[in-house]
Amino acid sequence: LYVFNMSNEVRYCDRCSYLFLKFSLIVYATIFWLIGGFILAIGIYAEVERQQYKTLEGVFLAPAVILIVLGVIMFIVSFIGVLASLRDNLCLLKVFLYMLALCLILELVSGIVALIFRRQTEDLLNKNIRKGMVNYYDDLDFKNIMDFVQKTFKCCGGTDFTDWQVNMYHNCSAPGPLACAVPYTCCPSKPSEVVNTLCGYKALEKERIENIDLIYTRGCTNAVFIWFMDNCKIMAGLLLGILVPQVRLVVVSEEDSDCLHKTF
Repeated sequence: LYVFNMSNEVRYCDRCSYLFLKFSLIVYATIFWLIGGFILAIGIYAEVERQQYKTLEGVFLAPAVILIVLGVIMFIVSFIGVLASLRDNLCLLKVFLYMLALCLILELVSGIVALIFRRQTEDLLNKNIRKGMVNYYDDLDFKNIMDFVQKTFKCCGGTDFTDWQVNMYHNCSAPGPLACAVPYTCCPSKPSEVVNTLCGYKALEKERIENIDLIYTRGCTNAVFIWFMDNCKIMAGLLLGILVPQVRLVVVSEEDSDCLHKTF
């Protein structure tokens, strides 16, 4: 009788553990599924709007495409997790576990590679930024991002302010008031001040030291990297906020897989 009671208690505890893991996995996977669907919806909407002004083909210059790809991956992977948990399908659960672990490894490897090869990463970013600057006024998607970065990080261009020579309107050989100038988002300004759209007039004709008080002279790529280094604690917290739920989801998936295997 004692052995029978112990056996019942073990099965009851195993069952409670299984239900807890199953519920946890469903909650985690559903949250990621909804987030993925939300990102995908935003990406599709942004891409539909962008098609009206699309002039560039580079993926780096099309954030909507990046959102769509990210949303699709999150949506599909999380949906497999939800389906596997609801149907107690061990095969689907293993697929979900391996896919999630692969995504996590790729994220970590990408971050490490970007840090190790920082110079090459900067060169790649600068190259793509210059491509975008060529059609700055034709691609509103890129223009809005570039304006935001220049105002937020107090920078101008990719490598430095002279990168604006690649734009047909800002090139010194171009006609009009924008010739040899930089966009007004390269100029220091206060919220209360009226925006002077010609504040960067003839800045490209001057040396860096002459422009120090007139425009931002450092490049945006370097400015962004410096900001990341200066705010490493914030970035570490943000990175942990992104990675910890994924690691937790991998752990729960593995435990649920083991528990499901033992149960059946």
